[in-house]
Amino acid sequence: MLHLIKALYGLRQAPRAWYSKLDASLIKLGFIRSTSEHVVYLRGAGARRLIVGVHVDNLVITGGSSHDISAFKEEMKATFKMSDLGMLRYYLGLEVTQMENGITVSQSAYAAKIL
Repeated sequence: MLHLIKALYGLRQAPRAWYSKLDASLIKLGFIRSTSEHVVYLRGAGARRLIVGVHVDNLVITGGSSHDISAFKEEMKATFKMSDLGMLRYYLGLEVTQMENGITVSQSAYAAKIL
């Protein structure tokens, strides 16, 4: 997961300006925006496919090759000032546990809070 460090907060047009810049940058890097979900970008095919999900100023990256993911992170760091938050653990209220035999997604903390 990457997190953008930027100074656009507070401006009325900031979200549109940010998304336009990010969209142009990802397309320049060879990504194609999903026609069904405009915050999902795809590049490559098969084991070389990268999928990037965008939520505000966070990018969730997945793919078949850790080398390709690392290369993409470096491409993004060359374009934007970003920090690498490492493996996805918590996102939009979902707890994500990644193990060798699979990925588990739960909302146990949210459920406990509600109860």
